[in-house]
Amino acid sequence: MVMVKTIEALQEAKKLLQGTIGFVPTMGALHQGHLSLIQQARKENDSLIVSIFVNPTQFLEGEDLDAYPRKDEADIKICELIGVDILFMPTVESMYEADELCIGAPAVRGYVLEGEKRPGHFDGMLQVVMKLLNLSGATHAYFGKKDAQQLALITQMVKNYFLDVNIIPCEIVRDEKGLALSSRNVYLRGDEKERALCLSSALKRATKLVISGELDVEKLKKEMLEVLSEADRVEYVAIVSRDFKALKKVEIGNTIILVAAWVGKPRLIDNLWI
Repeated sequence: MVMVKTIEALQEAKKLLQGTIGFVPTMGALHQGHLSLIQQARKENDSLIVSIFVNPTQFLEGEDLDAYPRKDEADIKICELIGVDILFMPTVESMYEADELCIGAPAVRGYVLEGEKRPGHFDGMLQVVMKLLNLSGATHAYFGKKDAQQLALITQMVKNYFLDVNIIPCEIVRDEKGLALSSRNVYLRGDEKERALCLSSALKRATKLVISGELDVEKLKKEMLEVLSEADRVEYVAIVSRDFKALKKVEIGNTIILVAAWVGKPRLIDNLWI
């Protein structure tokens, strides 16, 4: 494995790669969810690039940029063991200039749900993903379905800007009790990890109701909110189409049920694709 920290070193290292390039962008603190993306990319491509970069432009004022989990030594070792060809760990200074062109999230899909609660977050996310996709020269880039709205916007960006890369959606990875894996789960203390299971439990309740024939969105939300009473604060429960338009009835094959809630210190998200 070659580890590089500058744009120039990345470009030199890429000259040695052959065939298809799989790319997995991360913010580090790698867990089994990240590993599933990296392993899939390793299996499906001739070469593999992973990036670790905690991107400041997607954090809002008061969010946990400075406290975001960082485990560089462990992450490097994990990437070596999996068989990553190039590990790209750039500095902020190498990725950004003082006065930059900006990419803006779309006016509708970029400002609902996560976009409404975290205004400007998607602008920063799309900006760094555009940079990383261009730098990696990826044939296929891998993103988890847990960040469903992010995945949808990246897919739209690739389409709108005619980028020559295939975006590969990857399934959510959960622990043995059903909690969706996240780097922010390390913030959960005491009984909070148990209470955090209310997110996946609410999605399970919705699944059972849909299987039984209940498709009314408002009834499903009401049932989910009862389960989510274990959370400290529920930010939203949403049932939307795959292009993030509001629904009155669940459409099988075209629906995502999403939830965001605070449990202790971390803000957690989860979703279900129907």
